[in-house]
Amino acid sequence: QVQLVESGGGLVQAGGSLGLSCAASGSIFAINLMGWYRQAPGKQRELVATITRSGRTNLADSVKVRFTISTDNPKNTVYLQMNSLKPEDTAVYYCYADITNWGQVRGYDYWGQGTQVTVSS
Repeated sequence: QVQLVESGGGLVQAGGSLGLSCAASGSIFAINLMGWYRQAPGKQRELVATITRSGRTNLADSVKVRFTISTDNPKNTVYLQMNSLKPEDTAVYYCYADITNWGQVRGYDYWGQGTQVTVSS
């Protein structure tokens, strides 16, 4: 079917930068939306940023001026550039995609395995 493979993440000091990437592969007819969610310990998973096939972006207020989301459509890849990181950005970051597979008429949700981002103070 479809796989989302994430890379990036790790440990960084407050004020630093990190980049995440996520590549989708498989029986893909169209990627309707890609994005990133995160989940901190003891908290619910929350939206970080999404980007549509046409390039429309949506970022959480808490990251709007610090994070940038972009895509490389031919490579079915979404990127998240995170600048001015804060300790409260510490979480597992999950790649998300709404993908229409070949032979289907609507999109389905797919998730990556998650990658840890830790920001030390």
